[in-house]
Amino acid sequence: MRPFVCGCIAFIKKEVVLCAAAFLALLSLFFVPPSGATLSYIDWDTLAQLFSLMAVMKGFQRAGLFLYLGNRLLHSTATTRKMLLVLVLLPFAFSMVITNDVALLTFVPLGITVLRMAKQERLLVPMVVLQTVAANLGSMLTPMGNPQNLYLYAQSGLGFGDFCLLTLPYVLISGGCLAVLAAARKSAPVARLKVPVRLESPRSLLCCALGFLLCLLGLFQVVPPLVVAAVTAAFLLIKDRRLLAAVDYSLLGTFAAFFIFVGNLGCVGAFRDFLASVLTGRVELVAVLTSQVISNVPAALLLSGFTDQWRELVVGCNLGGLGTLIASMASLISYKMVAKEYPSRCRQYIAWFTLCNLGLLGLLLLVSAVI
Repeated sequence: MRPFVCGCIAFIKKEVVLCAAAFLALLSLFFVPPSGATLSYIDWDTLAQLFSLMAVMKGFQRAGLFLYLGNRLLHSTATTRKMLLVLVLLPFAFSMVITNDVALLTFVPLGITVLRMAKQERLLVPMVVLQTVAANLGSMLTPMGNPQNLYLYAQSGLGFGDFCLLTLPYVLISGGCLAVLAAARKSAPVARLKVPVRLESPRSLLCCALGFLLCLLGLFQVVPPLVVAAVTAAFLLIKDRRLLAAVDYSLLGTFAAFFIFVGNLGCVGAFRDFLASVLTGRVELVAVLTSQVISNVPAALLLSGFTDQWRELVVGCNLGGLGTLIASMASLISYKMVAKEYPSRCRQYIAWFTLCNLGLLGLLLLVSAVI
């Protein structure tokens, strides 16, 4: 019995968001008894698109493509300033396509390795903080940049171009700010670095490329997303079960649980009217504030059921990824890496992280007010 309890506690600690979402979904069933409509609350197309993209990006990541490209760019840097710029702008640019969490899982370890090789570990905290902010801000540009964008894109009815144009001003301004912050560090010469990277076979890369093309066809509704997910799952089940098992199913479960929770809340008239009144005229601000407490993915799922001001919700949930350490769950990826490799620098990291995030959040909120 004791090992079982310990296992449950360990699972809850590891999957806090999933467990919280599942608890809320179960709690909502006491107020709105389950019926045939319960499963209809789940947006299966969004789950299918998310599954397919995660699988393909895991494939690219395992094939070493992102590390290879980053390594090629780093090979031409001769100063710490250029090196830091490359290490920060890599997750900024790549997160627009490969999602913010994959960008951080790929480029934060690369950055740590590069700093060690260059004997520049003094830059660790500012580098990882800027990489984290860069991934969260760069990912806001496209629907596939992060999970909440994928969902809001499907729900809002915005075209792909309209979505990108909506977030483009914030991406351009934040990209400029990140470049200035990275370039502001004192520069010193470094030897040209080349991190050992193994690129998998062209056949593996071709399979991933075809998978990504299929995901885009699903995103643009040329092929039904459920068909894309079925083809992806069937291919991996036959060819690569390890990759199939590596997909983040806890995120998919979190989405499903929140869909049920929000759907049931929508059936409670008093709560629906209250939240709708709170959101009226202040969707963006409420989204930003809610994200600080429960992170921007759950905030998008929760608030989307009670407003049709999609543009404000898209901007609010994306800007809401700045701020606290949990405002974007992707930020925890970087923090855990720093805590594991350099536990003595955790306080310094949190201080830098909070200062940088709040400063950029304030700036971008001012930009939003002007726009």
